[in-house]
Amino acid sequence: MTEDRFDAIEMKEACGIVGIAGAEASRLAFYGLFALQHRGQESAGIAASDGISLRLHKDTGLVSQVFRDRDLDQLAGNFAIGHTRYSTTGGSTARNAQPFLIDTRYGPLALGHNGNIANAPALRKMLLEKGIGLMTGSDSELLAMMLAGSEGENWPARIASVMHQWVGAYSLVLLTKDGVYGVRDPWGFRPLAWGELSDGGYALASETCALQLLGCREIGEVPRGAIVRLDGATLTMFDGWSMASQGNPETRSQPQQASCSFEYVYFSRPDSVWNGKSVHAVRRAMGEILAEEAPADADVVIAVPDSSIAAAIGYAHRSGIPYDEGLVKNRYIGRTFIEPTQSLRKKGVALKFATLPGTLQGARIVVVDDSIVRGTTTKPLVALLRAAGASEVHLRIASPPVLHQCYMGVDMGEQLIAVGRTVDEIARELGADSLAYLSVDGLARAIGVQGLCRACFDGNYPIPVDEGFEKSSFEGGIR
Repeated sequence: MTEDRFDAIEMKEACGIVGIAGAEASRLAFYGLFALQHRGQESAGIAASDGISLRLHKDTGLVSQVFRDRDLDQLAGNFAIGHTRYSTTGGSTARNAQPFLIDTRYGPLALGHNGNIANAPALRKMLLEKGIGLMTGSDSELLAMMLAGSEGENWPARIASVMHQWVGAYSLVLLTKDGVYGVRDPWGFRPLAWGELSDGGYALASETCALQLLGCREIGEVPRGAIVRLDGATLTMFDGWSMASQGNPETRSQPQQASCSFEYVYFSRPDSVWNGKSVHAVRRAMGEILAEEAPADADVVIAVPDSSIAAAIGYAHRSGIPYDEGLVKNRYIGRTFIEPTQSLRKKGVALKFATLPGTLQGARIVVVDDSIVRGTTTKPLVALLRAAGASEVHLRIASPPVLHQCYMGVDMGEQLIAVGRTVDEIARELGADSLAYLSVDGLARAIGVQGLCRACFDGNYPIPVDEGFEKSSFEGGIR
């Protein structure tokens, strides 16, 4: 048995969550998680209810590794929630995997969380001072324990009673004995959508692509600050933030929308829709605007697959430079940005891509990528392209330089390559002939949504954050 420990509040990236109210709920949750595998590759779990009790199966690994037919057979019932997870400091252990399942005075409750609670240290201290024991370093566990101690005649009222204490990003799925709930924070940092299943019942998912895979005939987005109840036959929407404000003078008015711009840049699948915008269309617009802002004298445009393909097509269309494939991705290798350690990221680059010399040999190439965060993927990639015969490599990045840490659910790491360097210095560091980024204004124009969080690019945080807080400095006592 391996040693299990945590030393810090866990900060997560864009996990994937699903909720199902309908026949064969756990199997539908499994398929939904499959569609959201790109959002987290460290662990997966499903909790199900048969109306009497809740059962849970979760472990580290990919969705296909965690579940077998026998596991799903044991998760009987018409209600289920699922989670696929990426962690940063909470550790890749089965204990930190979600959903969390606890007993409460109201009955059993399971919770899956996508996002990050910025005031987690204060909430943790509050719970410990009340004598409430905690088993993990996860901010998601804090939400579960606060819900267990909440007041109200039903779950929507209980959820609303604690929402005003949560500062940060949270799209949640909750499971009780007799229903599934979805909750979205009042800023709308992370996506959450609902769909009507063709065979009856309803589903919730982080992205609309999962609902399309499930064959939903009607799809909508959960409003920010809302609570959704699925009980099989019906979907009921509650204005959770208004409910939280009733009789509570300390509750803030609903904040301005602050949808994460990095969802459009990188996290979401291109076939998803968020805030009424096609992710593919937004990325193509990013490439078109990038071509206007940063033209290049080149022979061919290539993409770093997969999340940059639409932007590269847009760049080629607007610039008039032909688009072609220069890199082939091994589809069975995970996204290197969300590998848990730096050493695994470096090894992942070598395994992830192969080159097409017929496209690259002797060519001046524009390489369109969605972002550069640490540069650990980009530098060896440029070397790979040169080794395949590219005569010039011009990097064009379909987002602005990442200059600031994110406190809303994206762990950017401590060594951002753009901090303290000019664009020319970064280009030299990466071995490129030239480098250019999409401007912040260009990004906003491409997305076309009023109310974006762009804090990682411009430092304007929509919520109070402690910029001096070190994620690894919050000492825990469990070893």
